[in-house]
Amino acid sequence: MSAQSRRAAVATPPSRGIESRILLVRGQKVLIDADLAELYGVPTKRLNEQVRRNAGRFPEDFCFQLTAEESAALRSQFATSNSVGGRGGRRYPALAFTEHGAIMAANVMNSPRAVEMSVHVVRAFVRLREMLASHKELAKRLDELEARYDGQFKVVFDAIRQLMSPLEPQPRRKIGFV
Repeated sequence: MSAQSRRAAVATPPSRGIESRILLVRGQKVLIDADLAELYGVPTKRLNEQVRRNAGRFPEDFCFQLTAEESAALRSQFATSNSVGGRGGRRYPALAFTEHGAIMAANVMNSPRAVEMSVHVVRAFVRLREMLASHKELAKRLDELEARYDGQFKVVFDAIRQLMSPLEPQPRRKIGFV
């Protein structure tokens, strides 16, 4: 493989956007173990095995295990069934990796694909951080405009703030007979 084709392979982002896989859990942006393993081209079981073997490299601010409630809330994103009676699903709650934990996971996996994808993961976290910063800057400028125009355009400012606020998740209806 030539140097140019290697650079092109690294510069080409994966088909499914990494940013769409980054979730906000406990106030931190994280990647779930199954998504990270898929990005690194290894089975989830092997990724978690390496994390357990190298536990000293993964402090709580790098990687943490989701609670049962957090796992249940994210189950639709995992696309797994409940593991009742050995009928599939996960045996343990998933691991959540912060930006630093995802990089450390690439180091312990030490495969060419993991190293290549760690660059994309870091870039995705940086892009999300920049988007958040621009959102805060927009809110600050909106406050300045509102103060300057002394409430003349209060309806407009309220509408913009409503558009900027995150959507609340809709309650999901249980499947099956009630």
